[in-house]
Amino acid sequence: MSTEPFHEEVRAELDRSAERTASQVVAWRRHLHRHPELSNREERTAALVAGHLRSLGLDEVRTGIAGHGVVGVLRGGLPGARTVALRADIDALPVRDLCGADFASETVDADYPGGSLPVSHACGHDCHTAMLMGAASVLAGARERLPGTVLFVFQPAEEGPPVTEEGGARAMVEAGAFAGPVPTMVFGMHVTPYPKGYVGYRVGNQYAASTLVRIVVTGRQVHGSTPWQGIDPMPAVGAILTGIGQIYRQVSAFDPVTVTIGHVEDVGRFNIIGQTVTLWGTVRCAVESDMAEVQRRLTTLAEHTAAAYHSTAEVDYLQPVPPVRNTAEWVAAGLPTLRKVVGAERVVETGATLGYDDVSEFVNRFGGLYVMLGVQDATLDEAGRPVPVEGGRGLVTNHNPHFYADDDTLVTGVRLHAHVAYDHLTGALTTG
Repeated sequence: MSTEPFHEEVRAELDRSAERTASQVVAWRRHLHRHPELSNREERTAALVAGHLRSLGLDEVRTGIAGHGVVGVLRGGLPGARTVALRADIDALPVRDLCGADFASETVDADYPGGSLPVSHACGHDCHTAMLMGAASVLAGARERLPGTVLFVFQPAEEGPPVTEEGGARAMVEAGAFAGPVPTMVFGMHVTPYPKGYVGYRVGNQYAASTLVRIVVTGRQVHGSTPWQGIDPMPAVGAILTGIGQIYRQVSAFDPVTVTIGHVEDVGRFNIIGQTVTLWGTVRCAVESDMAEVQRRLTTLAEHTAAAYHSTAEVDYLQPVPPVRNTAEWVAAGLPTLRKVVGAERVVETGATLGYDDVSEFVNRFGGLYVMLGVQDATLDEAGRPVPVEGGRGLVTNHNPHFYADDDTLVTGVRLHAHVAYDHLTGALTTG
C-alpha cells in the first residue's frame, strides 16, 4: 500500500502550520533587526533562540557552542536513521542601517575591537534566524510524524570573529556540535537580491573560497616636516594597492579571483609620518586550488613593493573558508522538493559568485544543499538576471547599508526548511 497519501497529508499540514507562524516569524525578524549583535557577541540573540526552542519541548537545547551557538535536537516519533541539520547564521555587521524601515537598527557597539561601530543586519541573518525559529515551531508540531532527527543549528560569527578570537562554523564542528547524532544532510539558505519567493541554486561552488588578509607595512616614524629623516610607509601602501589591481591578470581569466582591501589603519596624525600602516582585506577564488597561487603573488607583491620604498611588509592569511559545494547528486535530489514548495517556474539556476559563507564547513563535511532565497522587488530579464521592478524599492546587495528584505517572503523560508527536513527524513530527498 502506498504511503504517499500520508506524506502529502503531512506536507499539507506543514504548510498550514507555517502560515500560522508567519506573523510571529515577522515579529522575530523585526525584533532581531532592531537589536543586532556582532560576531561572537550574539548573547541576546542566542538567548531569544534558546528560549523559543525550550518552549517547544525539544529533546535537547544545547547552548554556548563555540561562543553563542545554539543547537536544538528534535527526535521524531517514528523510527528513522536519518538526521537533517537546518542551519541559520545569527550575527550582524558593522554597517549603518539605512534600510528605511521603522524597525531599523540604531545599535552602536562601543566596545568591539576596532572601535565604536554601528551594527545592522545588512546581510539578512535576522531573516535566517527568524525563518529557522519558525521552522522549529512547525516541525516540533509534527514530531510524531517524523522519522529520524532534526537539528536546528543557529551559528554565530559567520561574518568572521575578531582576529584574536575563534568562532564560526568550523569552531562549532570542533566543539562537537554534530557529534551525536551526526547529520546525514545539512540544509540552509541565504536571502538575496532576487525576485521575492524565487529559489536560486548552483551545481558546484555556490560560494567561493575565501580568506582574510592582513598586510602590515612598516617604515620609521618621523615628523611630517622632515620626511627624509624617516621612512614613510604611505608610498609603499599606495603602490601595493595599485599593484593588487593587477593580480587578476596573473591567474586564469576563466576562473575569477578578487583581492579587496576594505580597511586601512594608520598610526599617526596630520603632522606625523607614522611607523606602520595596516591593510585589511579579503581574497576570493571561484576555484579553491587558485588560492595558494593568489596568496603567493600577493605576498610577493607586498614584500617586494615595500622593499622598493625601503619599508617592510608582513602578510598574514587568517580565517580561511572553503567554498560551498553543491554536488550534482544533492541538487538533483533537492530540486523536486524546492519546486514543490515555490513552484517550478520560481526555481532557477544562478550564476557564479565570489561571496563566501562558512556553512561550507557543514555542507562539505556532511553533504547537503545551500540555496538562495529572493526577497526583493525584482524580476528576471531575458538573460535570467535580476532587475528591479518599476515602482519597487530597487535591487540592493547584501552588506549595503540600504539592504532590505520583504517580510512576506519569510514564510517561504519556513516552508523550505520544513519540507526539506521532512523529505530527507522520509527518504524522498537523499543521495543514498
